[in-house]
Amino acid sequence: MERSALAETKKINWVHVSTLVAVAILVGTEMVGASWAAGWALGGLLQLDPLVSRVIEAGFGLCGFGLLYYFMRTAIRRESIR
Repeated sequence: MERSALAETKKINWVHVSTLVAVAILVGTEMVGASWAAGWALGGLLQLDPLVSRVIEAGFGLCGFGLLYYFMRTAIRRESIR
């Protein structure tokens, strides 16, 4: 069955969609916040220049967004929307 035909036959389960949105907000805040804080702590621990510290924070923050992407991709596979 084609993907467009499947979309026409099954309705969206809004309970699952709201669960995925809530998980994205909760886990995203934790993951990105923790990775950003780890960059801040590393910059402070090593007494780095503020610009270098901000670059490390941004790099760790991007890693947190990457982890969130892979987490949500797996969550969407497990929690069927249709």
